[in-house]
Amino acid sequence: MFTLDPRLHADTFVLGRFPLSLLLLMNDSTYPWLILVPQREGMREIFELAPADQQQLLGESCHLAATLATLLRPDKLNIAALGNVVPQLHLHHVARFRSDPAWPAPVWGKSPAVPYRRAEIEAFRERLIPLLADFTPAGAD
Repeated sequence: MFTLDPRLHADTFVLGRFPLSLLLLMNDSTYPWLILVPQREGMREIFELAPADQQQLLGESCHLAATLATLLRPDKLNIAALGNVVPQLHLHHVARFRSDPAWPAPVWGKSPAVPYRRAEIEAFRERLIPLLADFTPAGAD
């Protein structure tokens, strides 16, 4: 049975679900930072997923990235699967701007997180989720 890593549970908000992955928002309003977590128990690396799930995850990641690019117009999208602190397989999608406080360095540990207010989360969800609604799962006709 799939369970979300306790650290991800504590540091994020669930925005929605793709066919394979949970869509999480990192609780740091400094950066638009979303995370996909494949809902498969015990996965640590992408290659451990079944081939169909690998394709599905890539499709979900690309769709999320394209949507963030359209919605936010970042200077760069950082997409990474690190797992040094949280071993559960997850993909970070961070919209980066030349004006952000960490640019051009990585966002990790640069400055203390600025938590979202509930209204900010809901406003972001209302802008993002309708744009993700046209996602077609891998292998669908």
